[in-house]
Amino acid sequence: MWVALGSLNLALAVALGAFGAHGLKARLTAEQLAWWHTGCDYHFIHALGLLAVGLLAAARPDLSLSRGIGFCLLTGIVIFSGSLYAMALGAPRWFGAITPIGGLAFIAGWVWLAVAAWQKGI
Repeated sequence: MWVALGSLNLALAVALGAFGAHGLKARLTAEQLAWWHTGCDYHFIHALGLLAVGLLAAARPDLSLSRGIGFCLLTGIVIFSGSLYAMALGAPRWFGAITPIGGLAFIAGWVWLAVAAWQKGI
């Protein structure tokens, strides 16, 4: 499941990045474009993380924590990147208050993966 979700999120990150670069460039302020770009960067990086979690889960089924790790990364993409995309497209600035929640989900996912890998000796 995580390989499929990671792959779909990678495709979406590429599409959103291209849309930002070509479709929004003339319509958004520099600040809004920066939000969009940051959202795309984090979306892309963490979609690769989802893909890695899926591949690791397939290679090491004993790493039973992969479901929670993937959920954290996916939640982070939705909340962190999603809130930045929304603000760039005109959502109120206070909407950015939820962005750090997505960042915490990213951090939790990566720490969870580190702990799981350490415990399994990988």
